Amino acid sequence: MGASTMSMLRLPVVLVLFSTFWWAPSIVVRSSTLQLARSHSVTPDAGAPLTAWAASLAAQSAADAARVSALVAGSGITNTNTKRGGHRSFVPIAPGRQILSIPNYVARARLGTPAQTLLVAIDPSNDAAWVPCGGCTGCAASAPSFAPTQSSTFRPVPCGSPQCAQVPSPSCPGGAGSPCAFNLTYAASTFQALLGQDTLALESRDAATAVATPSYTFGCLHVVTGTSVPPQGLVGFGRGPLSFLSQTKDLYGAVFSYCLPSYKSSNFSGTLRLGAVGQPKRIKTTPLLSNPHRPSLYYVNMIGIRVGSKPVPIPASALAFDPASGSGGTIVDAGTTFTQLAAPVYAAVRDAFRRRVRAPVAGSLGGLDTCYNATVKVPTVSFTFAGPVTVTLPEDNVMIRSSSGGIACLAMAAGPADGVNAALNVLASMQQQNHRVLFDVANGRVGFSRELCTV
Repeated sequence: MGASTMSMLRLPVVLVLFSTFWWAPSIVVRSSTLQLARSHSVTPDAGAPLTAWAASLAAQSAADAARVSALVAGSGITNTNTKRGGHRSFVPIAPGRQILSIPNYVARARLGTPAQTLLVAIDPSNDAAWVPCGGCTGCAASAPSFAPTQSSTFRPVPCGSPQCAQVPSPSCPGGAGSPCAFNLTYAASTFQALLGQDTLALESRDAATAVATPSYTFGCLHVVTGTSVPPQGLVGFGRGPLSFLSQTKDLYGAVFSYCLPSYKSSNFSGTLRLGAVGQPKRIKTTPLLSNPHRPSLYYVNMIGIRVGSKPVPIPASALAFDPASGSGGTIVDAGTTFTQLAAPVYAAVRDAFRRRVRAPVAGSLGGLDTCYNATVKVPTVSFTFAGPVTVTLPEDNVMIRSSSGGIACLAMAAGPADGVNAALNVLASMQQQNHRVLFDVANGRVGFSRELCTV
């Protein structure tokens, strides 16, 4: 779904002074830092002039590295209650690049009574939900915000409540019954927020299947420092207790899937399918792994990579996941744009790709090191997961092109050569586009199937 290095972040506790919130005038609240893993950047503009395109590639490559570093540093509490629900909902999603100038995929959300509509980012690698609230300092001035005072069903979450205990490092200076406060660190931005509850519904293609969730717990942002934030909020689909998956488990049974349309599209042609009903019946699945050190992320066991029809010679140890130490392995993330592979894995894939293309490499461009300024025949790249399940990527998932500059680059990159995240692999959104990706947490599996959803 997520800095040029990927060292684990450990932020110290920060005390922040709040002033005059709307439901508790003149109350003074101090809160601690909660890390939310996310990065915001300029999504690659394939139609821009070459120099601008290279700059956008460099920005996205750096943002991907920063996101992954933040993802694996984030903390959370695993929720193992995965009671299956019988409801379903098909939620239209679109790339945020054309609509909000953000790299996230977005959906329409309705919050409160009467409903207030927001375009929220959908992030499978985050747990919390948060939205900008009325009077927010530093939030995007032109973007809609949520007005809690205009909703008859809004309630602040008090200190001492179970939900407040699920927020890492909550602040409750007023004791039980006072508002639960916390901070969010999100890439280069910091948010000050209070925890609230209200009725939430993600807009469905079929109004008959749309289900509102009462008392959905989310963060109400009041002070934002920095610009690394989806302007209308975010809903996390991770595996923690405050994620959409956990808060709606009785409705949807901890099952969802998505099909991501091309980042160049501006249409809501993708779908986020909620619930076991309506998921593909013949989809091939691989076991979902758990990392006790990073419990919210979706780990799978990648066992091999092919370029064309030939396996890439990669030692099994370079792809291995060690749950005891939490190192290595592969995560599926829709917020990272370009797939990142551990340095030795990427080097082997890149070299095999170049040998297969048999054309002069134009050099590095914007952080991508295998680019061509001539028309080349692009081989498929296949990822094989335990099962076995093989996902074969066509050209559109392998190369990113500049229509104006005539340059095409392999849309993958190497992770850091050393450090705690050196062995981590990330299957990113560019490689997931036009595929149905299933997350069946209730049954411990992740599935992949080809599905064209770009219009």
